[in-house]
Amino acid sequence: MQTRKFGRTGRSVGEIGFGAWAIGGSWGEVEESDAVAALNAALDAGVTFIDTADVYGDGRSERIVAKVLNERGRAGVFVATKAGRRLPQQTVAGYTYQNLSGWIDRSLKNLEVETLDLVQLHCPPTDLYYHPAAFDALDQIKKEGKIRDYGVSVERIEEALKAIEYPGVVSVQIIFNIFRQRPAGLFFEVAKERDVAVITRVPLASGLLTGKLKADSTFADSDHRKFNRHGEAFDVGETFSGVPYEVGLAAVDRIRPLIKGDATMAQFALRWILMFDAVTVVIPGAKTAAQARANALAADLPPLSEADMAVLKAIYDEDIKPHVHQRW
Repeated sequence: MQTRKFGRTGRSVGEIGFGAWAIGGSWGEVEESDAVAALNAALDAGVTFIDTADVYGDGRSERIVAKVLNERGRAGVFVATKAGRRLPQQTVAGYTYQNLSGWIDRSLKNLEVETLDLVQLHCPPTDLYYHPAAFDALDQIKKEGKIRDYGVSVERIEEALKAIEYPGVVSVQIIFNIFRQRPAGLFFEVAKERDVAVITRVPLASGLLTGKLKADSTFADSDHRKFNRHGEAFDVGETFSGVPYEVGLAAVDRIRPLIKGDATMAQFALRWILMFDAVTVVIPGAKTAAQARANALAADLPPLSEADMAVLKAIYDEDIKPHVHQRW
């Protein structure tokens, strides 16, 4: 596993991490034993970056991460969590020092640590980025020793660009995959200039880019791919990257001929993300040990050819861009 520098923090992380949303909730039922096995398999494969959040399974994800790390040791592992989605309604007024400190205290307890490696504002309202008070509060909490660093998790490019104007923001988490290519423009350029770490989430477009989903695929009631298909629960861009399901399936069929050798489409899609040097770490999720091992192995694939990159850009421009590009 190759490592990449995590912005200005002085730390480096494996370029493929572990996204711990699925082991918390909203992806169908996952037994704790399977979640533990998946996380252990990822760490055994060289993963050193884990991304979780206080609302994933109402703290379940954080507690599973703590259980695994307590058993095997925390040395060399970077754990990022998030705060903000515990608000009953997303408002700028809710991001107070008192609320942020309380959410962070809860994560400290769940993760069983005295200091969080990284806390990220969890997709707050766009207007928040124009109100310095929340960032001042995070600066104060950092001074208190509860967090080493802080960053943001965003939905929109506008939010990312505004966030990194704040000197304390060391990282931005953003959706980036073959079906969401806009971050590779201005945002990646500015992030590199300012030495901001970039965490790329939803790398497989909620499973579309595994190539395993079909028109008649079904999802459990507790899976966001059923209950958030049209943005009923949270931003629709988090589900299938905001791409209409049938459009995504058709685009996947255009990608299939590019897959070579023993690589899976999921590994190919992860390797595409690693072609961008602005990316610090990509965080695919996994619900089983086999999925976690396969994700980590994507780092061993050879670089994609210029021809393949051009074809993927054309598929995006022709099939996907009209649906997503300007929206986020």
